[in-house]
Amino acid sequence: MTSTSSADGSLIQVRDLHRTFTVRRKTSRFRGVRDEVVAVHDLTFSVEVGEMVGYIGPNGAGKSTTIKMLTGILVPTDGSLSVAGLDPSRQRTELARHLGVVFGQRTTLWWDLPLRDSFAVLQKIYRTSPERHRANLAEYVELLDLGDLLDTPVRQLSLGQRMRGDIVAALLHDPEILFLDEPTIGLDVISKGRLREFLRTLNAERRTTLMLTTHDLQDIEALCDRVIVIDHGTAVFDGPLADLHTQGGSTRTLVVDLVDEAPAISVPGAVTRRVEGPRQWLSFPADASAAPIVAAVAAAYDVADLSIQEPDIEDVIREIYQR
Repeated sequence: MTSTSSADGSLIQVRDLHRTFTVRRKTSRFRGVRDEVVAVHDLTFSVEVGEMVGYIGPNGAGKSTTIKMLTGILVPTDGSLSVAGLDPSRQRTELARHLGVVFGQRTTLWWDLPLRDSFAVLQKIYRTSPERHRANLAEYVELLDLGDLLDTPVRQLSLGQRMRGDIVAALLHDPEILFLDEPTIGLDVISKGRLREFLRTLNAERRTTLMLTTHDLQDIEALCDRVIVIDHGTAVFDGPLADLHTQGGSTRTLVVDLVDEAPAISVPGAVTRRVEGPRQWLSFPADASAAPIVAAVAAAYDVADLSIQEPDIEDVIREIYQR
């Protein structure tokens, strides 16, 4: 399918987006009041063709509400958005041909049908040409190792097998954009690795745009170069993953094993945080080069070994939330 961008060239364009809900709150046995809950507030971002974007935030931050508006399920209270050049809520049926959506805790497959039959039904729904459907199915089944499972009813599949089936189902009609909501939830390490590698290949070979919502930050680090952090309905960070560490004030750690025990190491640009026998832990800013610090340590001390520990993205996100 040919990519269709909005007027400014972006595949997804969100401007000043708002969404509120009216919730009834019971105050007594026979009385209640209506409260207005703001789910998304003043949200603005854009996504270009071929980007892989992590969309993350705490529970209740507005992630799912945003995805539902982008896919046309919900209508914005205010603001504007365009996906593949279309208005999601007004042109939802047409937009569906441009989108693939996978929710980790829900399935789009038919519970009692074999995988093969579910895929056949989707070919009719999306009116994909039989030739294209067969080619896509063969490619994706091979990449995700589903060949031996095509005749197995969905209800008999493991969680990891079903998730791979849902990924195939979302891609058979050649969507430009793939929305993934917790795609690796409950998967074992091997299944996660296989799925991540498949998504990288999909993006590299087909330029499929990926928007990933997840609490597994290892998915973000493995797949996404850009991260949008949302909290209380608005974006608090939008930029490269590398800049997220700087924004969160994260540090890297130089672990030094000395030949003999020594007092805390003192070198410019680093601070010794911990000493245990001959091993010492030195922290320094994540955006600083480790080379001069390593050189200074090696010049002043007898070093047996050293290594660098990268900052933990979970700590970075936690720091941003706390602010």
